[in-house]
Amino acid sequence: MQQIDQAPEQALAWVEDGQGAALATVIETWGSAPRRVGAQLVVAGDGAMEGSVSGGCVEGAVVMEAQEVIEKGGTRVLEYGVSDGDAFAVGLACGGNIRVLVEPIGKGGMPVEMLKELVAARAQREQIAYEVALDGSVRKLVRDGHADRFRLDRSGVSEDGATFVAIHNPPLRLVVVGGVHIAQHLVSMAQGAGFDPLVVDPREAFGAAARFPGARVINDWPDDALKEIGVDARTALVLLTHDPKLDDPALEIALRSDVFYIGALGSKRTHAARVARLEEAGFSAAEIDRICGPVGLDIGAAGPAEIAVSILAQIIQTLRKP
Repeated sequence: MQQIDQAPEQALAWVEDGQGAALATVIETWGSAPRRVGAQLVVAGDGAMEGSVSGGCVEGAVVMEAQEVIEKGGTRVLEYGVSDGDAFAVGLACGGNIRVLVEPIGKGGMPVEMLKELVAARAQREQIAYEVALDGSVRKLVRDGHADRFRLDRSGVSEDGATFVAIHNPPLRLVVVGGVHIAQHLVSMAQGAGFDPLVVDPREAFGAAARFPGARVINDWPDDALKEIGVDARTALVLLTHDPKLDDPALEIALRSDVFYIGALGSKRTHAARVARLEEAGFSAAEIDRICGPVGLDIGAAGPAEIAVSILAQIIQTLRKP
C-alpha cells in the first residue's frame, strides 16, 4: 500500500486524545533542501512527532518551537540554513535552506473543525487546498482555483509572498489491466515510487493475489472494475493484455475520464489497429492521442523488468512534466 503523508490525520488523533498538536510545514526551499515544499512534521504536546521537514537536520529545533506554540498559541515562520557539513552528518549529500510554517491546532492556529474537514476530504479522495496567511490572520479550505497547483501537485507561497497554499491531492493510484509478468515488476516498482497499485484481470490464474503481494487484485472484467474503482485525475492506467476484449472497454472508460496517464502495450501495428477501433467507436484524434502506445519510454528495454522501468518512468514524466 502506498505510504502517504498522514500528518493531518495524526494531528487530529492527538488533538482528540487531549494531547494537543502542531503542524510544521515546509513552505519554501533553496539549494538542495532534502524535503519538498508541503512536507510536514506533526508534533504532540508531549514531544512525540511523526513525519519530517528536513530529513533530520532541524527537527529538534522545530519540535521545540512547535511545543511552544501548542502551549502559547500563534503562528511562526522559521528559517534554517543547513550547511554542507551538517547535511553530511545526517546522511545528506549537500546543504540548503528551508522555511517552515509552524501552527498549532486551535489556540490561534488551524481550528479543529477545519482540520476535521480537511481530514474528511482526504479520506474521500477529494482535492482540497489549505490557504493560510503567513502571519496567521486568515485560514481557509478551498476546492476551486489553483488548477495548476493541483495538476502539478505543487504547494507553495503565493506570488505576493503573503499566503501559503498547501495542496492536498488524493494518493496516486496505478491500475494495471492484465496480471502478466511485466505487471509483477511494475506493481512492485510503483509501490516503491509511492503509488497505490490495483491489478485487474478476470483470469484468476493471472490475477492471483499471491502474484501481487501488497496490491489489491480484482478478478473482474476491466470496464466493470474501473466503474467500481472510480478512476480520476490521480490515476494512471496501464493495459498489458494485448486482448481487445479486455483492453478496449477499459480504454473507452479511461478516455472519457480525467486519468492523467493511459498506456497500452503492443507493437506499432497493434496500436494502429487499436486506434482504428477507437475511431470507429467515435473517439476523436485528440482523445486517442492521450494513449501512450506502444507503452513506455524508448530506452531500448529488454525483458519484463526493464519494460516495467520504461513504463513507470513514462508515468512519472507525464505526472511531473506535463
